[in-house]
Amino acid sequence: MHMQTDLPVLKEPEPKKKSNIKLISIIVILFLALLIIIFFNSSLSKITEVQITGGQFISSTEVMKYADVKVGDSFIFSSSRKIEASLLKNSSIQDVTVKKQFPGIIKITVHEYKVVAFELSDNGDLIALLASGASIVTNSERMQIMDKPILTGWDPDDMNKKELMKQLATIDSAMLSDISEISPIPSSAFPDRILIYTRTKYEVVTAISLLREKIGTMNGVIETQAPGRLTLLLADTFVPFELEMEEEETSNQAN
Repeated sequence: MHMQTDLPVLKEPEPKKKSNIKLISIIVILFLALLIIIFFNSSLSKITEVQITGGQFISSTEVMKYADVKVGDSFIFSSSRKIEASLLKNSSIQDVTVKKQFPGIIKITVHEYKVVAFELSDNGDLIALLASGASIVTNSERMQIMDKPILTGWDPDDMNKKELMKQLATIDSAMLSDISEISPIPSSAFPDRILIYTRTKYEVVTAISLLREKIGTMNGVIETQAPGRLTLLLADTFVPFELEMEEEETSNQAN
């Protein structure tokens, strides 16, 4: 009698899963690398348009210069914060917002400092003076749009002029609406003394350091008195022009 011996079952070799996964991974990586190369060499990765809004006096060319961006630059590596920081170095810009919109659009919204006065240059250009102390050459049409004082007789580097611009920025525009011209008339007691001419034909002597304090008094006199000369320093005095003329006539007759 023959005994039957069971032969061991041979296992079939397992598929080389790890090798297949590794091969697929390499193919995917190469494919992604190819896509990245194609993307960075296509227009989709570049800045195709820079949109600038909000600037009243600063030109788009100057904004682009300070932003240090241009069409064709890398869109992916353009930093909104870096562009904003660059633009804020311009003394005429108070605030700025930069937004990136795919594909390729950079949106820049500029907010300039408040215009507090104007000045005429030696060659007749109209210059807008800002609250920051900056000045921007503009055009004569702005004069009709913005009801602001004209500064005359000031040295370009006069620190009192810059302080005046800052003081004007802190005063409500309605309280300054009657001022037409401001000139420096420094004295030993008041190095920042100024002469103000109003549209209602008043002459006002005061100081830059006192302007905010005295502007209400000036407007009160203008609203209730005839045109004249108003001094607003340590003491406030007012002399109508009519009275000045009468005193001059009396003095001439006496002589």
